[in-house]
Parts: sequence; structure tokens; C-alpha cells
Amino acid sequence: MIGEADIGVVGAGIVGLCTAFALRERGASVRIYESGFAGRGQSAGETRIFRHAHDDPRLVAFAQESRALWEEWSGRLGVELLSDDGAVVLGPAVQRRLALLEDAGVPARAIGPSELSECLPQLARYEGPALLDEAGGALRVRAAIAALTAELGDDLVTDEVISVRPTGWGTVEVRGVGTRAEHAKVVVCAGRGTARLARGAGLDLPLRFGAAARVTFDVVDHSEQLACLQDGSDAFGEVGAYASAMPGNRRYAVGLGEPVGVRDDGSLLDPSHLAAVANRTSAYVERASDQGVMAIPYANKLWGTPAQTPLSGLPTAATSATWSPTWFPTWTAAWTAAGSRRPPARRGPPPAARMRRPSRPRRGHGRSGWRRSCACCRTG
Repeated sequence: MIGEADIGVVGAGIVGLCTAFALRERGASVRIYESGFAGRGQSAGETRIFRHAHDDPRLVAFAQESRALWEEWSGRLGVELLSDDGAVVLGPAVQRRLALLEDAGVPARAIGPSELSECLPQLARYEGPALLDEAGGALRVRAAIAALTAELGDDLVTDEVISVRPTGWGTVEVRGVGTRAEHAKVVVCAGRGTARLARGAGLDLPLRFGAAARVTFDVVDHSEQLACLQDGSDAFGEVGAYASAMPGNRRYAVGLGEPVGVRDDGSLLDPSHLAAVANRTSAYVERASDQGVMAIPYANKLWGTPAQTPLSGLPTAATSATWSPTWFPTWTAAWTAAGSRRPPARRGPPPAARMRRPSRPRRGHGRSGWRRSCACCRTG
């Protein structure tokens, strides 16, 4: 049994690390349990969207409190954790959400096509309802995880938690592969594994699983402002597309997700679903950027409520594969699940040829916007 802390936190993703740091700020001693390295699951990647635009006023209020905390932590940790590029919302929910934001005092306003093109220069012309959440932006997840991990130091324990259960004498036991400890309280932030651990403590948490694919693009014409995007308009063929900029605004990650069937062990009932979502994401960017460009999906994720993923990021040798947005995610999932240490033999043109921008743009490819980018060697 290791030395006990007041509170145990299971999971060292962005939620678990923030929970542990906030608890320690309030004077509690904490112990964080993580089976791998911090931020390896659903939190993997460079950025996520931070927004105030929600349909529930309670979530708007929580987002306001959260924004203030991110600003405070950025100053204390000495690193930018949240950009000030703003967040754009498109679609029929604009008026309803704008009213909630105005009631809460969040700086937000309806914008037209001209101002929208300033916030998102790469987006094709859009004439429908749009709002700008001025206090929104891109959450620097990777930077936050690195800073919080360093701050928490030895309070982070590498071990797989097998069970969490009340002892009957006022404590909660955490039992791992090589660890047993008791805490006054335990917070479970284990993503997809949260339901399993909660079940052992007598709690039944319903989960809704889904597949998500994010695709990263190089930004052809760099702009100082590159707002996050929530597109519920269906103007470009999808409802529920989302996007956020990487640090420096030279890359943009676009994603789609939808519910899928999942077995008890976490595997997909239909493995081709990941490929389909990834292909739809690339097709959405073709329409939304008005350029007909394509890109390689670099992260295929299985999320739940709460979310965690057994497939996060791609192996660095992925550039050796045939470049096919349709086939690529299925190959990646199979290779990752099999634990292969060697990549398949390369087929097709070398990576440099695949990634090079053509000297003469084809019809519809000449305007500014996104171009394809191989991001297989990084997660974002």
C-alpha cells in the first residue's frame, strides 16, 4: 500500500489532471492513477474547441468560470493554454444560443459573410446565420497536459486501476495491478473505462459510444486569426462538424463524429465505420473550403460518454502506407489493435510525392484555403 492521499483521481487525461490540480489548489492532497502516459487517450492531440455557445444556460455559466480559470492557470504556469481567436457557430441554433450568451454577459454577436471571412478566411462563402463567440478559442491541450503533469510531479502514479470500491469504514479503496490505497474520496476520470470502474462501486452509468475522425490540413494562406468552428448549418453537407486551429494558425483540424455500435470489449461492431466517418470528414472540407482538397486522417477515435479511445494517434511509420482516405483508418485500426511493430511494405508513390503541392492547380484548386497535409507522424 502506497502512502495515502486525501483524494484519488483515476485517469490523467485533461479532465483528470485539471481535477487533481484544482483539488490541490484547494488544499487537498491528491494521488493520480494513469495506466499509460498522461494525455494518451481522448485527450491526445494539440487542441480542442473552447466555447461558451451551449443550449443550456448552466453550461454557459460553467464555461465562463472555466475561461477565467484557464487564464489564471496560463499566467501561473507560464504557457498559453487558451487562444483568443474566437469560436464561430453556423446554423439554426445561432439565435437561440446568442440570446443565452447575451443574457450571461458573454461577448458574442451575430456576424455576416464579410466578418465571417475575416474570422475564417479559408471557409467558402456562407450566407446563413452565424455568430462569433469572442471569448472562445482553441484550448492548447498538449501544452496544458505537459504543464499540469510537471506541476503535479510525483503525485502521478503509473498503474492500471482494476477496481474502485467503498470499504465500509468511510474510505474508498483503489486497487491496481501493483497498487492498493485508500482515500477519503475518489474521482474517476477514466473516459470509456469510467463505467466499468463505477459499476464496481455500485453505480450504473449509461454510455453512448461513437466514432470520430479528425483530419488536419495545412493552411495555405496564413492568417493571424483563425477561429474555431461549430457547423450545424448543413450548408456544406454535414451537421455537427467542428474544427480548431493548431498553435501558430498554420494547421487546422476538422472533425466529425457519430454514434456507433460497440461490443463489451470496446471493439466496433462494424470496423468500416471509422473509414466512413473519416471519408465524410475529408469530403466536408472539400465542400466547405471550395477547393476540392483532400487530407489523410491522423486520428481515429472511439468515444463514449464519458469519452476515451483505444485508438488514438497513428504510428510514425504510417507515411509508408498507400495514400487513401477511405482505406487508411481501417488499416490503422487493424495495425494498432494487432500491436504490430513493423509497418506494412510501402505501396504507391513515396511520401514526398504524395504531399507535394502541384505546380499547376487544377480547376477549383487555385484559391486560398486548406491543402492536404500528411500529419501521420504527429497527433493534433
